[in-house]
Amino acid sequence: MTNIAKLLISIGVLFIIMGLFTWLFGGFFSWFGKLPGDIRIQNENFSFYAPITSMIIISLILNLIIYIFSKL
Repeated sequence: MTNIAKLLISIGVLFIIMGLFTWLFGGFFSWFGKLPGDIRIQNENFSFYAPITSMIIISLILNLIIYIFSKL
């Protein structure tokens, strides 16, 4: 059970760091979510948003981070 607790604490700390980073540098990432390949459909009473390109970039970054931590 202690491994699960350490994992949850690590994830919580990671979320806090990401939140602070977004809060401090939020204007820097204003382009994120508006990349080519992100699908946005808006009508009068319907809107659909699928950030495909943004999710691919996030996936690549997270995979790189996980790969680096697995090698340590």
